[in-house]
Amino acid sequence: MELTKKQKLFQTIVSKAWEDNAFKQELINNPISAIESLTGECLNIPEGKTIVVRDQTDDSVVYINIPAEPNMDDVELTEEQLEVISGGGDPSAVMQLDDPLPGL
Repeated sequence: MELTKKQKLFQTIVSKAWEDNAFKQELINNPISAIESLTGECLNIPEGKTIVVRDQTDDSVVYINIPAEPNMDDVELTEEQLEVISGGGDPSAVMQLDDPLPGL
């Protein structure tokens, strides 16, 4: 499966943060500026959205991210997801976000 543009961007950001502590600190402190500097492109952040970056590299801490609850009225499932649900599978298991940078 080929990565989307957002997935590739996410991979690039994380890799750079792992390799470069100065970039990681800038990403934490000023994510939009850091990402724009890395990519050379202006980010199109929807009005009212912000980017929050947390350093989760400390192995002694367990982080739990609680995503926004999906609006099930607007969800379109793939054939594979429909098969899982019709076969008695857990609907929440197929609702995982494939978008590592939602809102961008």
